[in-house]
Amino acid sequence: MSLPRKNIILIGMPGSGKSTVGVILAKRLSLGFIDTDLLIQQDQNRTLQEIVDRDGYMALRTIEEKILLKLSSVNHVIATGGSAAYSAPAMDHLRAIGAVVFLNVDIPTLEARVRDFATRGLAKRPDQTLEELFEERYSLYVKYADITIDAARLSQEETCEAIFRHFLIPVDCQP
Repeated sequence: MSLPRKNIILIGMPGSGKSTVGVILAKRLSLGFIDTDLLIQQDQNRTLQEIVDRDGYMALRTIEEKILLKLSSVNHVIATGGSAAYSAPAMDHLRAIGAVVFLNVDIPTLEARVRDFATRGLAKRPDQTLEELFEERYSLYVKYADITIDAARLSQEETCEAIFRHFLIPVDCQP
């Protein structure tokens, strides 16, 4: 079975592995790779943290929505920012151009992976903890996901293999 819709879109919390898994998926499937956080930084000519520091987290969400709505790629793996799910129009657009995969990772795993939570350029309230952010976003990720991969105990390669299995892509045929 071939991939539905033409793109694989990865959503999830910061530290869930979207960018790393995305690069591996793209390479193994001979697809292009897009990291929307990088698109935002290129568009704004500044880092995500600089956007949050100067204009606030809501400005970052607005910029992210604009960037996501402009995506018109095919045959790509797209790693979104963790806050992409806040925008219903952006998520509807992404679902129209690809299969949305939620990389679900629990809080202890996120804490181990995200050591720079306070300075990572996240679209969150200044007083918001990782746990509060997770609780706020989790239902959105589930709502928009076509599939959910429980990736907390999986390596990046195992996460890719779980995605391959879901789409019935023969793992043994991959380089």
